[in-house]
Amino acid sequence: METRIAVCPGSFDPITLGHLDIIRRAATLFDQVIVLVVINPSKTPSFTPEERVEMIRKSVEGMPNVKVDAYCGLLIDYVREKGAVAIVKGLRAVSDFEYEFQMALTNKKMLPYAETVFLTTSTQNMYLSSSLVKQVAMFDGDITDFVPRAIYNEVRERLCKKQGGPQ
Repeated sequence: METRIAVCPGSFDPITLGHLDIIRRAATLFDQVIVLVVINPSKTPSFTPEERVEMIRKSVEGMPNVKVDAYCGLLIDYVREKGAVAIVKGLRAVSDFEYEFQMALTNKKMLPYAETVFLTTSTQNMYLSSSLVKQVAMFDGDITDFVPRAIYNEVRERLCKKQGGPQ
């Protein structure tokens, strides 16, 4: 039987507990999940691709069927290269759906055998985004309930103004 590989793409700048919830759930549905840091040249992230990959690795420790990678290019090319059968995307609200649906249809047109699987976020993470984490951390707010414990200090050190973060 063929290994069912799914790719879970995102910027993960930084990874949140909401992302981690989607990854955990995807790992129960597929034989292997590749969490992919997609490098978008039009964005200015707070963390380098290498830092994001390392933070995700720390966060998914103990999940043997989850791998982490980074890629700059068309997602569908990466999916094809890895022999993945699915793209997993998390949805927080209806506002996420319109954009993700458009992307799913485009990806399906370009690679018909790859399905996009939408997983709805758990209710405790509906409001959570990397942007929100950055904003709260920047003003020295408590991000304990927003990011994995394994990367908490790293995120605070980079983002908190009082700890030498962005000015």
